[in-house]
Amino acid sequence: MRLRPGVAIDLGTVNTLVSVSGRGLVIEEPSAIAVDRATTSVVAIGHEADALSGKEPQGIEVIHPLRDGVIADLDATTAMLQHFLRRARLRRGLLRGRAVVCVPAGATWLERRSLAAAAGALRPRCAVQLVDEPVAAAAGAGFDLAAGSGAFIVDIGGGTTEVAVLAGGHVVRAQSLRLGGNAMDAAIGRAIKADLALLIGRNAARSLKMTLGLGEDTTAEVVGVDAALRTPRVEQVPGTLVARALEQPILAIVAAVQELLSDIPPNLAEDVVRGKIRLAGGGALLPGLASRIEAAAGIPAFVVDDPLRCVIRGAADILERGQLS
Repeated sequence: MRLRPGVAIDLGTVNTLVSVSGRGLVIEEPSAIAVDRATTSVVAIGHEADALSGKEPQGIEVIHPLRDGVIADLDATTAMLQHFLRRARLRRGLLRGRAVVCVPAGATWLERRSLAAAAGALRPRCAVQLVDEPVAAAAGAGFDLAAGSGAFIVDIGGGTTEVAVLAGGHVVRAQSLRLGGNAMDAAIGRAIKADLALLIGRNAARSLKMTLGLGEDTTAEVVGVDAALRTPRVEQVPGTLVARALEQPILAIVAAVQELLSDIPPNLAEDVVRGKIRLAGGGALLPGLASRIEAAAGIPAFVVDDPLRCVIRGAADILERGQLS
């Protein structure tokens, strides 16, 4: 019998993932909550709430309570987390449980306090440990945190991109960019509106991003609303348009990688070169991104196995091993 229950939480701008000790990943849902405007009661959470987003159902407000990887609405975040934990059936143990919660490396003290407050309000009560996302990503990417070896991680989430050099379980250098997959989707939406006079939704922009990526020789079909006629329209989107829209956020990520490499401690250089630059997070799946970073850095770069779940995998490993406590 497990005396001390434990839970690892990757509370992301787009998705929330929850792993329970001894059971593995049990929750992987959109970070969304739908509320009745008249009664303020919760109508839906997770997949059901996200399915209503952007469709403007009467009397319903869909809230995405995290912005840029940190809490923007504490009450909504707490309600959402509590719902997920009830579904995860986290049981009481003989000893107080432990919650490992991932946080962007660049989060402020107030943002970290909000995350701790949201996790601390969970039932059953748990001792909350905040872990920087690059550290969890490194553990999930296969680095042995206890060995003290160096690692270079680029974790591209929905709201933030974490670029970090680590030694074991400690951040040596890091940049936390308040941009990620959501910013890329928004840039694609703006470019299509400007060039094709077509209004598209978030999901359509995300599909174009993952289909066309940074390639320029292909096209993809999209359905949107004609900006002038306000009627549905089907359009073929060229890869050049999407690649151009993504250029600014990609340049920011590449610049952060180059800046950290230019300031890397000499004793870590060999570890980083031999360990390669490892890309995690949903944004790591953007076609062409790994090769773009590799060309700019002059160091091999590759996408880790199952990048979408890399951070929660590492957080669960930290929880099980009792590392960094």
